[in-house]
Amino acid sequence: MMIRLMILVLLSAAVPAAAEDAFEYRVLATTKTSTMEKELNQGAEAGYRMEKVMGGGTAFGGSEVVVVMSKTKSGATPGRYAYKLLAANKTSTMQKELQDAGREGFDYKDQTVFNSAYGGVELMVILELNRQRRSAMRFHYKLLATQRTSTMQKELQQAGDLGFKFVGGTVSKTAFGGKEVVSILRKEIAD
Repeated sequence: MMIRLMILVLLSAAVPAAAEDAFEYRVLATTKTSTMEKELNQGAEAGYRMEKVMGGGTAFGGSEVVVVMSKTKSGATPGRYAYKLLAANKTSTMQKELQDAGREGFDYKDQTVFNSAYGGVELMVILELNRQRRSAMRFHYKLLATQRTSTMQKELQQAGDLGFKFVGGTVSKTAFGGKEVVSILRKEIAD
């Protein structure tokens, strides 16, 4: 009986996923941040949702930003999401752009450091807007950047005490100030 049960379990694990459990993927890669935002929104119109962003060197494209998008084969909702890509090499610029997007309801999705074709080394953040959210949600963002992890610990704790939640970070050489730890925090604000 035990052997039959094991064979049944092994066979069921080898069965392909049902159509409602299957995924389609789209990989986007470019050297221009403006092109990436356009391609993200084209993917969203086709029912895809952004999963992850990576910046770095690729074999054929040189320094590129690469985004993976996905959708379920059975239940994708075209146009549900919209994307905003922010890229800056100054903390003050990125902080302002995050605040503006947060007031529009854009939620943090992911970030990377990217050596863009025109801007040099930049922090790139991708934000997502859920167009089908019933109530309008707004966000307040805080960007922290420092070269010392002990300083980051202190600044994160201070922001946490004010209700900010850590949503993402990068460690890399940036134009912000050399090799830095860059953290982004968020808190929801009521309308």
